[in-house]
Amino acid sequence: MKKSLLPIFIAMFLFSACKEKKNITEGPTQMQQVMAIHDEVMPKMGKLGKLVGELKSKVDTTETGRQYESAMKDLQAANTNMMDWMMAFGNRFDSEEILDGKELSEEKQVWLNEEEAKVKALREQINSSIEKAETLLKEE
Repeated sequence: MKKSLLPIFIAMFLFSACKEKKNITEGPTQMQQVMAIHDEVMPKMGKLGKLVGELKSKVDTTETGRQYESAMKDLQAANTNMMDWMMAFGNRFDSEEILDGKELSEEKQVWLNEEEAKVKALREQINSSIEKAETLLKEE
């Protein structure tokens, strides 16, 4: 009788070990990753506005003034793009899909792939526009 139970225990052990490994490697869902990027850059929106204010007073017709203007426009474009992305994202997905992990239709999965690419590009735009503005302001 003991010999017949051994394969069952081994199978149960392997099954539970595989299940634990799966849970460990699953990590965040694609939706959670997209929202994490949003959550990473959203707090920087206040910094965008602050930097626009600092640059605005320095804009003039000189070469340096035009550089300030260019940096300011980059910040404003990043801000506008963030607002547009959030609006479009909210129109494509409902709160259950965003917050509760509700399964997505095939069409919405395609949309999520698109939105992930967009939010990654947006993160780069926001970070680079901030970096450009801060570098210019430090050079004064």
